[in-house]
Amino acid sequence: MADSVGHITYEDAGVDTAEGARAVDAIKRMVKETARPEVIGGIGGFGGLFSAAALKDMEDPILISGTDGVGTKLVLAQLLDRHDTVGQDLVAMCVNDILASGAEPLFFLDYVAIGHIEAEHMAKIISGVAEGCKLAGCALIGGEMAEHPGVMRADDYDLAGFTVGVVDRPKMLQVENVQAGDVILGLASSGIHSNGYSLVRRVLGVDGLLPGTPEAEAKRKELEQSLAEIGGSSLADALLAPTRIYVRPVLDLLRSGVEVHALAHITGGGISENLNRALPGNVDALVNRGSKTMGWDVPPIITYIADAAQLSLDEACRTFNMGAGLMLIVAPEDEARVSEALSAAGEQVFRAGVCVDGTGEVRYTDQA
Repeated sequence: MADSVGHITYEDAGVDTAEGARAVDAIKRMVKETARPEVIGGIGGFGGLFSAAALKDMEDPILISGTDGVGTKLVLAQLLDRHDTVGQDLVAMCVNDILASGAEPLFFLDYVAIGHIEAEHMAKIISGVAEGCKLAGCALIGGEMAEHPGVMRADDYDLAGFTVGVVDRPKMLQVENVQAGDVILGLASSGIHSNGYSLVRRVLGVDGLLPGTPEAEAKRKELEQSLAEIGGSSLADALLAPTRIYVRPVLDLLRSGVEVHALAHITGGGISENLNRALPGNVDALVNRGSKTMGWDVPPIITYIADAAQLSLDEACRTFNMGAGLMLIVAPEDEARVSEALSAAGEQVFRAGVCVDGTGEVRYTDQA
């Protein structure tokens, strides 16, 4: 048994429950703005309540869940002291994943582990989560803020998210629908999104920098003032551009009756290791690619990082989304209708390739 060390409160041990309560109060309005009719009550209970009544109108409702994080992009957010967009990244990584099955995200929960809770800081983080939920049309019904003194630095934090969605089984997107002759359409990304940042950090030379130190402050200024190679944006802005959320335009498309055979969310592993997840075993994806770049516009920040890392085009396509955050596979007779509908919804749409007989792999035309 431990020897007595005198009177020690939870706050003395590094956990400020009062500040945690203030943080909850600070985010209640944001959470309320994401509410859907199915939400019962508000945050603060031991569980988030969501009515399943709407599911009874479906022939065979299938619940689909997804969980993810933001990864080491958070290191740059901390270095730059910008915390109001990484929450959107968190939501996007989860809801875009379940969208690949044709599912509508219903609700979302977040988990924030942080060295020391400050209400204002937490409100900035959760504001991004709430914005992401509004963009996706799902409700933020709960979460957890865990203070980890002695385990994490006071200003260090990590994020995880969890979403549940639903799709009617007869309308669920399945790879078995894909066949040779189908067209692959890409939807433009907003940049790097939330994958490949371990490589990005090595390229930028920020590994090991602690926020608030002179070295970190010098790097922050460099990233915020560097404009030349990134199409007019600063490196800081381009690096922290939030992941695009494709839920609303794609669901509207699916509800309009247009048939989509399959979807692929292009995340870690790039095009090469995500598009194949939307293919059956007897079909290959043949993606348009020249000897030096893709057959469409690649965001300048991706080109900048790939060039700085001296990546081959094969390596780049296994690391980054290369400007295609989501890929849709459709019948050739539906290509024009799908492109027109998504363009009208504000998406940048381009033909990324075609499906051919094969073994479920991603191949490229005009390989370097």
